[in-house]
This record gives sequence, C-alpha cells and structure tokens, in this order.
Amino acid sequence: MQEVNIVGAGLAGCEASYQLLIRGYKVNLYEMKPKKFSPAHKNPNFAELVCSNSLKSEEINTSSGLLKSELTKLGSLLISVAKKTKVPAGGALAVDREEFSKSVTEELKKFKNLTIINEEFTKIDVTKPTIIATGPLTSEALCNELKNLLGDEYLYFFDAIAPIVNFNSINFDIAYFADRYGKGNGDYINLPMNKEEYLKFYNELINAETVKLKDFENTKVFEGCMPVEVMAKRGIDTLRYGMLKPVGLINPRTNKEDYAVVQLRRETNNNDLFNIVGFQTNLTYPEQKRVFRLIPGLENAEFYRYGVMHRNTFINAPKNINKFYQLKKYPNIFVAGQLSGVEGYIESISSGLMCGINMANYLENKPLIHFSNKTIIGALSEYISTANENNFQPMNSNFGIVAKINEKFKNKKDKNTKIAELSLKTIDEILKK
Repeated sequence: MQEVNIVGAGLAGCEASYQLLIRGYKVNLYEMKPKKFSPAHKNPNFAELVCSNSLKSEEINTSSGLLKSELTKLGSLLISVAKKTKVPAGGALAVDREEFSKSVTEELKKFKNLTIINEEFTKIDVTKPTIIATGPLTSEALCNELKNLLGDEYLYFFDAIAPIVNFNSINFDIAYFADRYGKGNGDYINLPMNKEEYLKFYNELINAETVKLKDFENTKVFEGCMPVEVMAKRGIDTLRYGMLKPVGLINPRTNKEDYAVVQLRRETNNNDLFNIVGFQTNLTYPEQKRVFRLIPGLENAEFYRYGVMHRNTFINAPKNINKFYQLKKYPNIFVAGQLSGVEGYIESISSGLMCGINMANYLENKPLIHFSNKTIIGALSEYISTANENNFQPMNSNFGIVAKINEKFKNKKDKNTKIAELSLKTIDEILKK
C-alpha cells in the first residue's frame, strides 16, 4: 500500500486525507496538536474552525453556495459533516464548531489505513509524496523549511477573529430574533441602534486602543476579514452599508427599519453562545468589553471569547504552484488550504479535495484533473496559479474569476444561476470520465 504524508489536520488536510483514504492509500497524517497549539487554536480535534462558524450561503446563485454544491457532487467529507452538524443561520450553512470538529475526527479515525502522528512536522523530504496543509499559522520551523525549499520569501497578512458572547447576558428588552428579508426561521439576534447610539459607538470604536502588532511595521490586512475598527475608519457610514446595514430587518417593536443593526449568529445547537457577526477586531480585551458593551442589548455582555488578530501566512502561489496545487519544482509535493493562497473555509476544503484526488492520479500515472474555470473549484486553482506574482493576494470564491458567459441577463441573480447550471454540468461530465 503506497504511503502519502499529509501535514496538518485542518480543513484542507482532513479533506485531502479522506480522498486518499477512500482510494486505498495509506495516509500518515501529521498534526502537532494536542502537543503544541498555535496562538489561535485550542481544540484538540481535527478541522478546527478558528474564525467564524459559518461556511456562508447555501444558495446556488452565490459563489459559496455553488462551491458547496460542487464539493457535494465530488464527495466531500467535510461538507457532508457540516450539513450534519449545522445550526440555524438563515440562508447560510453555519455549524456547531465543537460537533463539527469532533465528527470529522471520528470519521477519519474509522480508516485502518490512517496513521496519526502527533508531532510538529519540520523537515520536507521531496522524494516522498506529501501534501502540506498547515494553514495560515504554519509553525516557524516549517515556514523556514519552506523558505529554504522554495528559495522565496513568504507573503502574509493579518487575520482577525470576532468575539463570542453568552446568550444569557443579552438584553432581550432590546434584542430580537429575525433574519434579513424574512429568510430562515429567525436565526439571528438583532441589536438595533438609533442614530445617536450609532454615532456614540462609532466614535468610541475608531478611537479605541488596539493591540500593537510586533512582527511587522507595515501591516497588511485581508479585505475579507477586515477588523471592524479598521473598516470603520474608512468613513462614518461604512459599517451601516456593511455588517451593520439595517436593510431587510423590521424592528418588531417599531415596525420600522432602524438606523443600524448589529447581528449575532449562534455558535452551538444549544444556543448558549453567539458571535458578533463581522466584528473581527484587534482591540485590546478591555477595550472590546468597554466599546462593544455600548451596543444596545450588550450592555451587560459576558464574553466567552474576545476577538484576536494573528498572522496569516501563504506562499507566492503563481510563482510556486501549478493549477493542480502541485509545486512546480517538486511534483511529489502538493500545497493545500490557505497556505496555497485560497482564502476561506470552503475554499480550503476544495483545495484539499483537489490535492487528494490529484495526488492519487499522480501516483497512478494518470492525467491530473483540472475542473476548468467554468467551475468555482477550478477557477480558484487557476486564479492562484496564474495571478500576478509581484502583487499576489489570497482569493475567496467569487463569480468574477469564473469563465464569462456571452449571454445577456435581466439581472445578476439570473446570470449567476446560469453559471451555476453550467458549473454543475461540467462537474457531472468530469465524473462520468
């Protein structure tokens, strides 16, 4: 039985492991937890969700919804587990993060051809088939090994996590359950603000003390996970047109839209913990407590976890990997997950799935599979491998990187639905082969 080393039991590493295990390969899965944890990790199980517990929209006319549909067709373990451990979140697929990680771990441990090695992986042997999926918080030792191997400096940005509050500490004389535009079953807690309340909160937020980042003088922040205080400084109404937009939410006490609305999304199925949606932050812990308690309904909030900002590491993908996530210099080595330059949970899962399938094909001397840019999964791998290597930034799933359709549509929704139809048809055709 041929062996493959997989480094990192995050989302990408677990999906890659599964794809190889079901194809009969022996997988040596290296995971330094629970012996050693990164600054952002605390769960000893696999596939830990560090930032949000949401895998975004399930609607087929959204890029995230389409990518999940593609992955479902391709037999993704992690999307299957996500659906089994979901918590109510309107039109989004959000999961109970503890149950999700536990279930992924249990599913993988069922395979007799899996060997789990709880050690920090620090030395890459390019003669051995290996998938590196150590994520944005790759250990310093492995970072240095990759730098030596690739002869190339890393790129980086800083990533931020939103705080989580205790349900019982929320003031429901102010808060109310509802989903925007009536979608879902009242899954979100909404905290309304009038103009005076918003301006007071806004001014305190932009002037609050932040944690001093030691590693770099020139801080880069990924747009998809922008700290709320950084976003607020772009303009007084930026938050009201972003995560605090009141559109589609009618306050049941006034039957009107409010000036601004903060939303909370549940973390667990037993409804005891809720995260503040879009409130990734680098404020100090005391400032988070002070400023976020200015939000009506959170004046007595108990924080289960404060927000935190951490370094997010990724390689210069277009310079180092091809459209199969395979290192150009060392075809025995594949790179999956956020380390490869994809950004996001489902995007990491998709890269792990592609790496697992293509590692098997590579070892069997079969053609490697590219899903084409008619699909989200293929467009992601094509983008990160062909982008401008002098100014490369990680990429989320989006319709902008998918092959253009030469048809006219009444609206964007109809266009995206057509893209989705063509994508899933393309996946079906590849599966037949």
